[in-house]
Amino acid sequence: MAGNKKLHAANKAKKDEFYTQLPDIENELKHYKQHFKDKVVLCNCDDPRISNFFHYFSHNFEALGLKKLITTCYKSQERDLFSSNDSERAIWLEYNGDRNGNRVPDPEEIGIHYFNGDGDFRSPECIELLKQADIVVTNPPFSLFREYVAQLMKYDKKFVIIGHQNAIGYHEIFPLIRDNKLWLGYGFKGGAGHFISKYEDTATAGDHREGMIRVSGVNWFTNLEIQKRHEDLILYKAYSPDDYRRYENFNAINIDKTSDIPINYDGVMGVPITFMDKYNPEQFEIIGLGIASLGLECGVQPYKPEHKKYRKEIQKRGVVDGDLYMMVDGVVTVPYSRILIRRRQQNANELQTPMAAEDGAEYGKNK
Repeated sequence: MAGNKKLHAANKAKKDEFYTQLPDIENELKHYKQHFKDKVVLCNCDDPRISNFFHYFSHNFEALGLKKLITTCYKSQERDLFSSNDSERAIWLEYNGDRNGNRVPDPEEIGIHYFNGDGDFRSPECIELLKQADIVVTNPPFSLFREYVAQLMKYDKKFVIIGHQNAIGYHEIFPLIRDNKLWLGYGFKGGAGHFISKYEDTATAGDHREGMIRVSGVNWFTNLEIQKRHEDLILYKAYSPDDYRRYENFNAINIDKTSDIPINYDGVMGVPITFMDKYNPEQFEIIGLGIASLGLECGVQPYKPEHKKYRKEIQKRGVVDGDLYMMVDGVVTVPYSRILIRRRQQNANELQTPMAAEDGAEYGKNK
């Protein structure tokens, strides 16, 4: 949690220059090798002469069969990782592969070009480079994640980028996930990443690494096909009405852990956002997101209790119109963000589901 607090503070201050370790890049991109042959790769949120993304692609240029590598830098021309971005001109590097046979990207083989502007990924100069690219791979600033993804979608680009799992619930991001235009990659071990950073590391002693900050809940986001998203989630728990609470204002059962998804239930289920790490669109369909800011726009319209006095009491306890909520020991409980899913019909037909008729009759008030 301490790492997340630091992340939120950095986002608020628009200071989120977290630099990705080479092993983390290697561990993720080994799953995408078939996509890179004859492609132009752009890394447009990097200091190219010290970026580990540039290092990975330039040193694996021939092995991946790349056509071209472009890496851009925001203002700074210094080799210090944490320079102040106060240089007069920004640069971008272009690498077209080994020319002297040593299979190493030598300085004389790397073209250095100067921007007229500051090298911001939103600038006209950087957009022209984006248009050349087939695949974009980088770690964009988390504070600009929405805007960054919007640009990739606008120009119809393939990508593998790093973001925080909270982005799943963003107004601009969730519809892309729901519509299978964006999904999670293989991710970081334990759901946390250690990034090279100038900010103080507030992680526990066991997680501390010198010169780095630990950020939990980070993941890779992509729209490239990977084997992972076609692997069925293995389930083992059987559905019982006594074991699964229902929402008071939507016809769905609440799931606190992905591993608790019942194997024999074909109704709507509210699962935590961590479910997306196991999501297979051939096994489940996403109905919507059960939180106030997105409920109405993403296919979920929780209904209100018919009794006005009861409704007023619920709202007094802090439930917002779009929130899913439950009654636990007589107390209104609002779980953290829930993605509402349902088993695909072809999968459901393979099961003998015990979902009782009264489930729909008793709770089917949503409109």
